[in-house]
Amino acid sequence: MADHGLLSAYLAVGADQLKRETVVRRLKGRLESGLEAFNLDERTASSDLSANDVVLSLNTLPMGSGFRLVLIHDAGALSKAVSEAIIGYLQNPNPDCVLCLETESLSKGTRLYKAVASVGRQSVIVCDAIKPRDLPAYVMRLAKSLRIDIDSSAAQELVSRVGDDTTLIERTIRSLGEQCGGRITIADVEQNIARTAEVKPWEFLNMVAMGDIRRALELYRHMINPSHLALVSLLTQRVRELICARSLAERGRQRDVAHELGKAEWQVRDTIRAAARYSPAQLTACLSACATCERELKSGSDEETAFLRLISTFCVAPDSTQSNSSW
Repeated sequence: MADHGLLSAYLAVGADQLKRETVVRRLKGRLESGLEAFNLDERTASSDLSANDVVLSLNTLPMGSGFRLVLIHDAGALSKAVSEAIIGYLQNPNPDCVLCLETESLSKGTRLYKAVASVGRQSVIVCDAIKPRDLPAYVMRLAKSLRIDIDSSAAQELVSRVGDDTTLIERTIRSLGEQCGGRITIADVEQNIARTAEVKPWEFLNMVAMGDIRRALELYRHMINPSHLALVSLLTQRVRELICARSLAERGRQRDVAHELGKAEWQVRDTIRAAARYSPAQLTACLSACATCERELKSGSDEETAFLRLISTFCVAPDSTQSNSSW
């Protein structure tokens, strides 16, 4: 390792494009000021990329007192010849050059992956996609780093409309933050961000279970050719989960909901919250409505009418505190 304090090679790999771009940006930022154009060789894997050219670039000395950066995008698509040339180079790398391979996917079993991994403990930078449940919190952290304020409901709505593309999320936050003076509310998201992400069934189920008919209908209208029978089946399953959660809560066993449903704690939080708004009688009515809707769909009734009637059964259910009945 030379005085620049970097390893001879890095691999930024994973589905999160923004993370990969951040790795690249930080390495570029370490180049000697004023000499970036001389010390940066940025390429993309293609059939025209020559193994000799890549090795020659890697062995070229930098201008000034800094290091040289050779950056190859879409490295997972490198030809065997170029890949083998890089593997050979890494056995005796130029101490004044840093190689960065950036790609969405590269198997850990490949020789190239293993060669970069052997360079150092932190040579492989995993840029895995963020789990859907963690995206709203990620949006809030990202907004804070950009000195933009966004609350949890607005973050959730932004993710629902934009999807999980972190690069698009960042651009949206920046643009909306400038437009809204540095503070983003759910109303700002609803008024200014068009829905481009496909609606996930669990989003729709949550809104129905929580009785938010406006959001439920909005999500329903954005579904692409939804199968009404499949949605009824999912709603039936959700009612059974609500019944389980409500029953355990009445017995003082709310902490057992995740175990009884065979799910993780985070997966049942919305279910527990939604169950509190129903009485046992109302949940029984919802379960009966699901069965009725299924019969109507299978008998040839108008699907739209039957399904919207079912949604209204959930959403107009009065607050459970109005009923003292128990299981």
